Amino acid sequence: MLTSINPATGENIETFHEHTRDEVLNILSLVDHEQAKWSETGFEERSGLMKKAAEQLLKGKEKYARRMTLEMGKTIQSARDEVEKCAWVCEYYAENADKFLNNESIETDASQSYVAFRPIGVVLAVMPWNFPLWQVFRFAVPALMAGNGAVLKHASNVMGCALDIEEIFREAGFPEHLFRTLKIGSREVASVIENTVVKAVTLTGSGPAGKAVAEKAGSMLKKTVLELGGSDPYIILEDANLEKAAETCVTSRLINAGQSCIAAKRFIVVETVMDEFLELFLNLMKQKKMGDPFDEQNDLGPQARHDLRDELHVQVLESIRKGAECILGGEIPDGKGAYYPPTILRNVTKGMPAYDEELFGPVAAIINAGNEKEAIEIANDSPFGLGAAIFTENIEKGKRIAEQEIEAGCCFVNQFVKSDPRLPFGGIRESGYGRELSYFGIREFVNIKTVYVK
Repeated sequence: MLTSINPATGENIETFHEHTRDEVLNILSLVDHEQAKWSETGFEERSGLMKKAAEQLLKGKEKYARRMTLEMGKTIQSARDEVEKCAWVCEYYAENADKFLNNESIETDASQSYVAFRPIGVVLAVMPWNFPLWQVFRFAVPALMAGNGAVLKHASNVMGCALDIEEIFREAGFPEHLFRTLKIGSREVASVIENTVVKAVTLTGSGPAGKAVAEKAGSMLKKTVLELGGSDPYIILEDANLEKAAETCVTSRLINAGQSCIAAKRFIVVETVMDEFLELFLNLMKQKKMGDPFDEQNDLGPQARHDLRDELHVQVLESIRKGAECILGGEIPDGKGAYYPPTILRNVTKGMPAYDEELFGPVAAIINAGNEKEAIEIANDSPFGLGAAIFTENIEKGKRIAEQEIEAGCCFVNQFVKSDPRLPFGGIRESGYGRELSYFGIREFVNIKTVYVK
């Protein structure tokens, strides 16, 4: 049984019966059959349906937003924004997929030679709970526009969202079995990967989950794209606009109650501006309101599950035990719900969880750097490599650091890291590999086929 629990109250929302092994096999067969026909459709037909999916999302925005808020606790306005972003990615690929996958002619000694981009087949997605719609749409939209089929293994606590996504594609007019949700637990993922119907796998989630999926897929010689955790560094240099930097850093740290792979995690501040920045940062964090995610006056709701909240608190306590100073928050509030307050740890150093690990919640780790060079070294002193940001009024310097010196897949200057359908998204090292979104993302799950005619 899979159960959705409201993290704001602890109450059960809905229970779902898991698919049996035979039901999973039947779904995979249906998707495989549907994909074979879908692969022969033209971009005009696919585009028309994807635009209708965008319309369906916007028409049902309040319904889908409420489901996300109920199942994982994000604020209702954040949930509405997520629905709108999903509609955006539908519209973006509806307008651009044809161009991205046009045959590319290459001059050789042949009378004609070119590269074609053909569907790869059925793609399995293993998706997390923190952005229940967006994480799925950013994989599914380019996959379907490329002519593939899709099966989704969503996080068990957002199964209602998973079924809503099925509904969106179905109501838009897509073939009934082209996109299907598998109501299964994590233990069943390996057998799905082994199935010959599945040709590739994408996962967004934790490092251990990514490694397990990559190992199984690798043993079957199946392509994978992994977007894993991050401990994103935000560097505040001495020539930064500190007021704007502090505001941007607080926004990034508290997005989705801190439950985002690309949320700011480590704030690396050059010591000459530490006191001023920290005062601004602290005052802004104090102003943020935590509470009922349906109350539009609140800035953050609960953590998605009680166990995740408790694990975060252990990381905070261990960091304090090793010498970090908690200057805000750091205590589990009384009452119902998986709430954790905006928290600031200062004097964070190597060897503490707040320095070495990903803190997936509203906890800011403040790290002192003697100068710019040391700040960059600290930023790169991490097993992760997803996002990073640099704050400086010297734009050329910011560009140089972002492009050449920071080791991450996404580097922003004077702005918080965010995903955008127009830009490739992904990480390096233990933050995963491969790219989603943009021109690059749609080409991850296609057969890049050489055609040579003499």
